[in-house]
Amino acid sequence: MQINNSIILAIESSCDDTSCAVLKGNVVLSNFTANQAIHQQYGGVVPELASRDHQKNIVPVVHKALDESGVKLSEVSAIAVTRGPGLMGSLLVGLNFAKSLSLSLGIPLIEVDHMQAHVLAHFISDSAQRIPPFPFLCLTVSGGHTQLIKVLDHFKFELMGQTIDDAVGEAFDKAAKVMGLPYPGGPLIDKFAQKGDTHRFKFSDTKLPAYDFSFSGIKTSFLYFIQKETAKDQDFIKNNLQDICASYQHHLIQILVRKSKLLLHETGIKHFAISGGVSANSELRTQVKALELQGIQTYIPKFEYCTDNAAMIGIVGYYKFLKQEFSSLGISPLTRQVF
Repeated sequence: MQINNSIILAIESSCDDTSCAVLKGNVVLSNFTANQAIHQQYGGVVPELASRDHQKNIVPVVHKALDESGVKLSEVSAIAVTRGPGLMGSLLVGLNFAKSLSLSLGIPLIEVDHMQAHVLAHFISDSAQRIPPFPFLCLTVSGGHTQLIKVLDHFKFELMGQTIDDAVGEAFDKAAKVMGLPYPGGPLIDKFAQKGDTHRFKFSDTKLPAYDFSFSGIKTSFLYFIQKETAKDQDFIKNNLQDICASYQHHLIQILVRKSKLLLHETGIKHFAISGGVSANSELRTQVKALELQGIQTYIPKFEYCTDNAAMIGIVGYYKFLKQEFSSLGISPLTRQVF
């Protein structure tokens, strides 16, 4: 078996994106994702609708990824698939499809932790992104997670801090919903913030020791702020949207960067990466890049590797393939984090 030239077909279906990628070694040959627009009318992901759309999308998505890669199913070395965390129904669609493919082709099945995959997306061989050396710190930020992780090798992580309640991505999306912006609202806040005043409005903070985060109180504070101002002026949001978005985004990003800088200082580690959907945020990317002025090497993923995608599942599958770390066909989805 040619391990270094292994071909991994990867499947990601943890939430509302159906994605398939094909990797040869640590090089991505194709990475195709089908998004689910149906959730926009509900202001958030509806689990039952998500699982139904995965069932409709998964076969076309796999065909598309194989076509773009030029790889035949008979050439695939192993199937990598997200086991969790995520929505139970969504995970079941991807996992059951991957099991069937593994069984029919007679090739190994590799289970992947979704959050571990966000971190290891930095190890995809791509001229547009640098690969961090061990050890490094990684800030993983998404709609469901906010974590600071010390990465010692590909499979040895130390969780240094995390949110005790809501994730920062949810804080973005809920604020957008309060302002009447469509789902997903985080990218829209980022867009409107580009032309706003980051210091015009102030929001409350939650003081927690060490490296943990809390965003539920900030969300509540934002809601009360909007209710108070719109009671005085019903056009407050429309007339001040850019400044509201800029101030709120700046507040959230400052919390993330402040905790990260504290951990970098106290560990003495000089390599810092970001990952997850919120790592696509323009202000976060700018402030992280600015850490290089303080002697910190930074690692920022390409946009296509920030949000949920199968390429990141495939790179974990590649490293597990090198270790011959395969899974049983009897595995079931894990809705909570497993590393």
